[in-house]
Amino acid sequence: MSCWMPGCPALRMCRGLAALPITCLERAKDLKTRLGILLHKPELGHKTGSSSKLQLGSRRRDSSREVLEWRESFDQLLKSKSGVNAFHTFLKTEFSEENLDFWLACEDFKKTRSKTKLASKANRIFEEFVQSEAPREVNIDHETREITRKNLSGATSACFNEAQAKTRTLMEKDSYPRFLKSASYQDMSRQAASRGTSKRSHT
Repeated sequence: MSCWMPGCPALRMCRGLAALPITCLERAKDLKTRLGILLHKPELGHKTGSSSKLQLGSRRRDSSREVLEWRESFDQLLKSKSGVNAFHTFLKTEFSEENLDFWLACEDFKKTRSKTKLASKANRIFEEFVQSEAPREVNIDHETREITRKNLSGATSACFNEAQAKTRTLMEKDSYPRFLKSASYQDMSRQAASRGTSKRSHT
């Protein structure tokens, strides 16, 4: 584009460029060259995309296997973070999620190393889940409740063991079988099984 008329935009642009230091113009050319090289290397993007797809596929296979393992045993379900989340969602529909929340609180409690924190955590868990008329009272017998109350006087990481074991047994014998028969889990396991079948057919 050329123009010699006064006030022509092209002429103003040329004058502006001419006024720039030579080093600026050289850097601009160098930058343009580098950008051109990058734009003509589509294989870089392709490799990254392929890698992310492989990782995503691997995660899906792992999660599918996990979902199917939940029905093998209650332990398998509790070992899986996504399994615990799915089970918790199911328990909410039965208004009994406090059992799992208590079990999880006990697991966290056992990891506490500070004696001061151990005592305060023990009292908080007892008041929330174990004592009679607790806001989220778990379903345990009177004897276990009293044993747990006495354990608080010298709180150790094992003071909720009996109450936790009773709650776990209750979930395993009662809620867990219903979870496996629930529409939500049946749907998840069907999807997991179909992904597994699809994977085998492509190998």
